[in-house]
Formats: sequence, structure tokens, C-alpha cells
Amino acid sequence: MEQFVHAVPNFSDGSRKEVIEAIVDQLRGIDDVKLVAYYPDPDFNRTVVEVIGKPDPLKEALLHMAGKAYELINMAEQRGAHPRIGAQDTVPLFPLANITLAECVALAEEIGQEIYRRYKVPVYFCGDNARNAQRKSLDFIRKGQYEGLKKVVHLPERAPDIGPAALHPTAGATIVSAAQTGLVAVNVILDTQDVKIAKAIAQIVRGPSGGFTTIRAIGLALEDRDQVAVSMNMFDTVKTPIYRAFKVIELEARRFGVPVVGTQIVGTLPQEALIVCAEYFLKLENFNRDQIIENHLIGL
Repeated sequence: MEQFVHAVPNFSDGSRKEVIEAIVDQLRGIDDVKLVAYYPDPDFNRTVVEVIGKPDPLKEALLHMAGKAYELINMAEQRGAHPRIGAQDTVPLFPLANITLAECVALAEEIGQEIYRRYKVPVYFCGDNARNAQRKSLDFIRKGQYEGLKKVVHLPERAPDIGPAALHPTAGATIVSAAQTGLVAVNVILDTQDVKIAKAIAQIVRGPSGGFTTIRAIGLALEDRDQVAVSMNMFDTVKTPIYRAFKVIELEARRFGVPVVGTQIVGTLPQEALIVCAEYFLKLENFNRDQIIENHLIGL
């Protein structure tokens, strides 16, 4: 049976259209690789890419993509609201069809080794590829971001897993990982321009400061709409459904007299993550997944 991997690479430019297109072009027109979508964000100055494919051609496409990002993005000049340590900041892999997590871990290992061999960009392994418990967390690897990491990268606990204890002078470093399920990126938008409110609520929601252990969150300004957002990376929407985090944000925002005006889903997410939200908000009774007509297309 044919194997398929889901990858969600992120690179550190979300504002220069010509740069974004040149990097994403590395994933187009390749047999057995499908570019699902990409999401440039000028506020984050970051682009999230969704791509699926068979393991070998997908690996090569991701390597070409990383190479183009290293060529076109200079981390000494890059600025943005999203935490980052490199031009090709992350390359996360997830099993999609007929492939095991162990096989994705091995594929991620190959990609990390090849990134350094081809481009001399140091690599950190995260998720199920992490060399120790601390490095399972993106937060630990990204602590201090690119600028802060440069100052401590020589320390054994902060040095890359592949490459010397230094960052590439323009490309920084890349985080490569495999995990069973991918994160779901959710922005809950508040009708205020006060980013301090969004940051205060993000601190309540995120795991390291006492919130949900499966969520990392930041508060940021959405300059194009004069509002702010609590921006969440949700690493397990089964243990922590989207509706649960949404309700906490809504209740905390009410304390500040601020309404929630919208929710953005950035990238793809499992169908089930939205179904459980519908069950909660609509108070659905005895809902069966077979009631979703599109599910009957499978196997036709």
C-alpha cells in the first residue's frame, strides 16, 4: 500500500511575496507530492505550508524548499512577532496513511542529516526525534529566539544536535521533528487594540504558565484590522478540544470588558476537531459520524 506523510514546514518570511513564492515553488509540480496550501502572515513574518506526499519525493522537495529559504532569508535582518530561530524554522512530519510514526521519525532523521550535509545549517531535533525530554518542546529550543540563542548556543544544553555549537551566520538553525499528530493553529480575535489584554489571556491559557499543558499561546496585534488575537498552537485537540480553550479565552476576555469577535484556523486540522466543537456548542445528541455525507465517499 502506498505511504503518505503530512509535513507542515514553516519558514521565516510572511511579507515579501516574491520570496514566499520562490520558496513555495520548490514544492510545486513534483510527482507524488501535493502542495495543499500555504499561509503567509505579515504580522508573524512567517509562512506555514501544508504539503503531503510519498516519503522519498517529499523528503527531496522539503530539502529543496529549505535550501531556497536559506538562500533568500537573512536572519540577521529578519523581524517578526512569531518565535523563530532560522530561515527554514521548522520541518515537522506526521504519518498520514499506511506509514508508522517510527518510519516518520527515521525520515525526519534523514532530513536533518541531509540539511547539514548540503547546506551546513545546524539542526535541532524535536518531538519524537528529540535527544532529551527538554528538546521535545519547541519552547525550550526557541528560548531567546534567534538573537538570544546566538549568545548561548555554545553551551552544551543549547548546542544543536547536528553541526557545531554555532548558528549559521544568515540561516540560523532548523528544527526537524516527527510526531503522531500535528498541531492545530488557532487565533481567537478580540475586539480591542490593547495587546496587553491578549498577552495576559495567552499567559492564562498556555501550559508553562499554568494553563493547558497541550497549548502554547502568545498575544499579538493584528495590525491589518486594529484588533488583537490570542494565538494558540494546540498540540492535542483530543485531550484539549478547541471549544474548551475558546471558552476560557472568552470568559477571561469578559473580565476586561472585551468581546471575542472571531476565530481563525490557520492551516488544516482533523475533521474530528470541528465535530467535537459542534457537539459542544449545538448540544448534539447521539451524533454519529456516518451522518456526515462526505464520509461515505471513502471506499467508493
